[in-house]
Amino acid sequence: MAALGSIGSALVLVGLKVFLAVATGSLGILSEALHSGLDLVAAILTWFSVRVSDRPADSGHTYGHGKIESFSAFVETGLLLVTSIYIIVEAFVRLLYRHVHLQPNPLFMVILGLAMGIDIVRSRALARVSREYPSEALEADALHFSTDVWSTFVVILGMGAVWIGQRTGITWLQNADPIAALVVAAIVIWIGSRLGKRTLDALLDAAPAGLQQRVATAVTNLDGVLKAERVRVRRAGNQHFVDVTISVPRSASFEQVHAISDAVEHRVAEIIPADVMVHMEPRAVAGEHLFDRIRVIAARRGLSIHELSAHHLDGRLFIEMHLEVPEQLSLRDAHRHASELEEEIRRLPDVSAPASGAAPIVNIHIEPLGTHIASVDGHRGEMRGLGRAIEVYINSLPREFHELVDCHEVHVRQVEHKILASCHCAMDGSLPITQIHDVTAALEDRVKEKFPQIARVTIHPEPVEER
Repeated sequence: MAALGSIGSALVLVGLKVFLAVATGSLGILSEALHSGLDLVAAILTWFSVRVSDRPADSGHTYGHGKIESFSAFVETGLLLVTSIYIIVEAFVRLLYRHVHLQPNPLFMVILGLAMGIDIVRSRALARVSREYPSEALEADALHFSTDVWSTFVVILGMGAVWIGQRTGITWLQNADPIAALVVAAIVIWIGSRLGKRTLDALLDAAPAGLQQRVATAVTNLDGVLKAERVRVRRAGNQHFVDVTISVPRSASFEQVHAISDAVEHRVAEIIPADVMVHMEPRAVAGEHLFDRIRVIAARRGLSIHELSAHHLDGRLFIEMHLEVPEQLSLRDAHRHASELEEEIRRLPDVSAPASGAAPIVNIHIEPLGTHIASVDGHRGEMRGLGRAIEVYINSLPREFHELVDCHEVHVRQVEHKILASCHCAMDGSLPITQIHDVTAALEDRVKEKFPQIARVTIHPEPVEER
């Protein structure tokens, strides 16, 4: 609607200024008429480009149609510059070679004042809409009509000077009209060159000044981001597209990396509304721990490890871990996975070259990766009597294990001919988890010693205040 209103205003102004140019013979008014004629063409281009740029992205234009606005503004700039060249040539011809008799009239100047008022109203309306719906084409149209205000004012001054010259007999004031035309041309060239640079920057995907650095700084400061390695920004119409390449800890899980990517998208959107694409590069963090590097090696091989530990034994580094492999693997295949993992671990810089020069030892315990969901033996079910006995026994041990407060939620069942027991043990929540782990392991061993028929005991430790 704003673009259509601009077309209607341009038609009125062209009609007024052509009439005045014919009636007065003024080059200044003629230049204004040509300027307004090009504004009419520009307004039509703007209306067309706004309609096209508003279309959603499709298979042939995956980034949308926003560039048509920049192209339209660039064409408008070219038309303005061509008009300015014509005005300049004609002005110098009238100043140096050919005298044109003018017929100024105060009524004509009043009509030009009316045209200037129309320009003011239209440029402000277009500027408001271009801010509300960021549009280069509407902004260019508003800029054109704002220049019309000043150029029309200059023409009025020129016409007024010629009218005064004719009334007072001051002959040199007759040159005020071509001089006014030169001023109009200068205004058009100045404004057009600025607009042309901006639209050319948009067509060439030039990043807005400072935006790239702002995005890089904001992204780098996010938790989990080691560095913003590359930021690219482009604009198509009223939409921005931002491509960000970040480095993340290589030990992070896929879910963690995805959460970091979401955080980057939200942070960029706070700076500028944009379509954001995030690419992640895994990197080793400064001072990465040996265990993290070992876990990265295992994860890269698609292997799951736990119970990872290391210590120095007789001047050599001794590394141990548990490796989980699919249940259907043979010992030969499982051992091959373990051996390949051991070799890669031994090649790590601080493992392969210890200070003592002795070769490191890597010991891997292989166990099946549980995927089978077993059923409780139907004829036995939960063994409540044994469960109560286990609960009473563990609750008799706090004097020996001062970390233990009580035992509860004991469950005992027979699964595939094995008796399994599990329970919750409330403990002091301020104690380190390493100490709690040692206590639970000792309690599990004590229960199996007391009740040898039990194949496995699993204890869940919890802070006493969360029981």
